[in-house]
Amino acid sequence: MTGHYAHTIDAKGRLFIPAKLREELGSTFHVTVGQNHCLSVYSDESWAAFMDKLRTMNYSEVKRLRAMFALTADCEPDGQGRILLPAKLREYAGLEKDVVVIGSFDRVEIWNAARWAELESAALDTGDLEKAMEELGL
Repeated sequence: MTGHYAHTIDAKGRLFIPAKLREELGSTFHVTVGQNHCLSVYSDESWAAFMDKLRTMNYSEVKRLRAMFALTADCEPDGQGRILLPAKLREYAGLEKDVVVIGSFDRVEIWNAARWAELESAALDTGDLEKAMEELGL
């Protein structure tokens, strides 16, 4: 999944998911906490792959993710392409109004717009992105 989209969350906590990303995510999205205080959004397929990976692990390892599972919400877009983000997830990611929705490999990420701008700037200005691409042979 790829792309960068600026949007706002409405007063009820609803966020528009761009049509291109909705197509790739399918009819149900699995929204949970992500790294660096963003939200990660998985399709049924990518969520199932994630669960399959966890099934190969010892439960004592997996139980460290309890809070993530407790906070995960299954969301279905309404007729206007919006999903309702639960308050605890919005709070975790610092989502109040302006957000950025990005495609990130096998998932979508939802970011506080200011936090994303800092992260994006750091990746581009420091050469970290080019270094990572080089290390991966891209």
